[in-house]
Amino acid sequence: MILDAETLKLLEWVAAGLGLINIALLIFRSPWNFAFAILSVSIYVFIFFESRLYAESGLQVFYIAANLWGWYLWRKAGGDDARVPVRWLDWPSRVVWLTVTAALSLNLGWAMHRYTNAAMPFADSAIAGASVAAQLLLGFRRIENWVLWIAVDVAAVLLYINRGLYPTAGLYGGMLVMSLVGLKEWIEAERRSRAA
Repeated sequence: MILDAETLKLLEWVAAGLGLINIALLIFRSPWNFAFAILSVSIYVFIFFESRLYAESGLQVFYIAANLWGWYLWRKAGGDDARVPVRWLDWPSRVVWLTVTAALSLNLGWAMHRYTNAAMPFADSAIAGASVAAQLLLGFRRIENWVLWIAVDVAAVLLYINRGLYPTAGLYGGMLVMSLVGLKEWIEAERRSRAA
């Protein structure tokens, strides 16, 4: 272990708090959500690595890059203070996203099972694969990102409880509720923009 258990638990609480701020800003489509996301996931790189959730740890590195990219796209779409516009994917795009997500998840799970001592390789990888897709859809401001986040949050709560990461399980439980609110808010925002 690189970090002692007490320091790791303190960092987990800090990362969880930053994550809640991130989601709250995200619900209202504020580009500033990305700053809090980057801080939160940077801390989670170490927390998940220490918990032998290697796919989750690597996912956090992806999140750093994806949040920088998303921040750039959102600023182009609406500036720092504006609420960015959102929309749905079409059906063919949904099929492609689901197929690629499933393939990524299964292949990553197999690799983690075969080549690492990962604690729960297939569950960890399914969450990681769906999270990658959700994060990319979020950057593109597609409403389906919330549907994926809801599925990820449910699975993640169970995984983190299994691994004894209770503050993180609580964070994901909170994010589940916030994702439901975010889905509702983004659907209403899309309807208002179509009506305008």
